[in-house]
Amino acid sequence: MTINECIRNFLEYLEIEKGRSLKTIDNYSRYLNYFEKYLYTKDIKDIKDIKRQDIRDFRMSLNRKKTSGFDKSQDEYIGKKTQNYYLISIRSFLKFLQKNEINAVSPETIDLAKIPERHISFMTDKELNALLMAPKSIINGENKEKYRDTAIIELLFSTGLRVSELCSLPNDLDLSQNEISVRGKGSKVRVVFITDDAMIAVKEYKSKFIEGKKIVNDKLFPVTPRTIERIVKKYSTIAGISKKITPHILRHSFATNLLQNGADIRSVQAMLGHSNISTTQIYTHVTDSHLKNIHKSFHKKPTK
Repeated sequence: MTINECIRNFLEYLEIEKGRSLKTIDNYSRYLNYFEKYLYTKDIKDIKDIKRQDIRDFRMSLNRKKTSGFDKSQDEYIGKKTQNYYLISIRSFLKFLQKNEINAVSPETIDLAKIPERHISFMTDKELNALLMAPKSIINGENKEKYRDTAIIELLFSTGLRVSELCSLPNDLDLSQNEISVRGKGSKVRVVFITDDAMIAVKEYKSKFIEGKKIVNDKLFPVTPRTIERIVKKYSTIAGISKKITPHILRHSFATNLLQNGADIRSVQAMLGHSNISTTQIYTHVTDSHLKNIHKSFHKKPTK
């Protein structure tokens, strides 16, 4: 069976049986097609002809692959995390072949590259307050965009939503219970909670932008993720924050804020929509300074 046929069957399996999103399927397709092209350079076109050494050679080529940029002198080698995306795709592909009793390399032979510990950037309380107040500082009271932008920033910090999740919120959002259901990665539904400030901001935005008007879009915020990134960047500049602030840093700040104020990690995992607790545990490293202060305040020598 040709490699191309097997890849096509695997992608169809992901879409139909596994119900994966089109974006996920597109990513798998890109990584596997690149792998297929590499094998073709070695004149390997049939799935049974792939050997363990071929995959090892492919890993070596990935490790030596450079990212393409406008300035070729500044090209960098692709990172270990990106390399792992290719390997995860190949391993899933081989598991599919194994499940369907197609003779191929065992997926257990593929180990992922070890990556450095992830560095998490988050905002201080002072920076958060400055960012949340920035849209309100616009002098022109009739500028409707400030109501939209206030609602976006308040919701990002209130809920810890991903940008894609925020862009998917419907315009008929029910705010009566201070909570909403969102569909996250893998089409998993979870409940997120809205603070009073965020709820007020959304209601003000809706009164200015949506209520009493002809709806041309069924989304609460008919903007792209890139637009939201620009909005956050704009107001972080207005707020006088020198470091780079992104919507995902607001998500990091949401998580660290909860942990620093005593929330348990399982609850934070549920609110972030992480399927694996290990993903949430990266935030515990940035709360070490908080634990250090607790130790300093409460760990005392016994009095005589």
